Amino acid sequence: MARQLLFTISSYAYLEPHFLNAGAFDRGQIVHKTFPDGERYLRVADDPWGRDVVLLGGTPNDLDWLELYDLGCAISRGGARSLSIVMPYFGYATMERAVLPGEVVTAKTRARLVSAIPSCEGGTRVYLFDLHTDGIPFYFSDSHVTHHLYGAPLITKVLQEKMAGRDYILGATDAGRAKWVQSLARDLGVEPAFVYKKRDSDTGKLAVTGVNADVRGREVVIYDDMIRTGSSLIQAAKAYQGAGATKCHAMASHLILPPGALEKLQSSGLFEFILGTDSHPGSQQLAHVPGAISSVASVFVKAMDRTYQV
Repeated sequence: MARQLLFTISSYAYLEPHFLNAGAFDRGQIVHKTFPDGERYLRVADDPWGRDVVLLGGTPNDLDWLELYDLGCAISRGGARSLSIVMPYFGYATMERAVLPGEVVTAKTRARLVSAIPSCEGGTRVYLFDLHTDGIPFYFSDSHVTHHLYGAPLITKVLQEKMAGRDYILGATDAGRAKWVQSLARDLGVEPAFVYKKRDSDTGKLAVTGVNADVRGREVVIYDDMIRTGSSLIQAAKAYQGAGATKCHAMASHLILPPGALEKLQSSGLFEFILGTDSHPGSQQLAHVPGAISSVASVFVKAMDRTYQV
């Protein structure tokens, strides 16, 4: 099998070595410059003509979306035989529907942006990882084949190793994530739990009203698809410990961790450890902690080799 040509957007340079180690790729070079007026210059320095190309780049911010789009267009127009767009993190995933009149469904408009990348002769594929909502792959054009890869095998492997020999429960931050946590708990052979929340009709704030399982004398690993501010995790950990849990831990597919979030979680004193994947650049704040970060590279490489079963 011929080696694929791998290009990576700027913010995902940290993840590129993991992909190079996991698969048979040639590393493609991209030239970046910024002009005095703030406009950016990009050039695909290695010729993609006739090659099967992989473009690695999640979309944590708007500039990442544009860089992914610009490079995808350049690679396609440069004559690539096929293009696989690998998106470990899909930005705006929580804005997948309109609640108020006039709200922009940004997840859909951004999927349309990626869908506007010209198709290659051998096909254009988009690989997504642990999306907040399963319907997002259907926002893309039919000209781009989407593959939603689930992180359950990776997450269960990490927890089995980390929690070996310990009596624990897998907890959700709220009932909204209970179904996913229940499925994960079944794979792990442990009991699931979640916290009940009620929204105040006057302030609109959510308050914990109880826990659905008996957690007394047991540890709780709280799983969520993403960690942003950490407020939901802290609220849930307080509820579990208030119900008698001995320790709490946190696990997420996407460690977004905007400024101050990790410090807030660590200073709360509620968590023995915080684990996650390297799907988002924010994860690199924990890169120095042994065993805290697991790479998604092998998940994507196996999927692109068509040997990965979801």
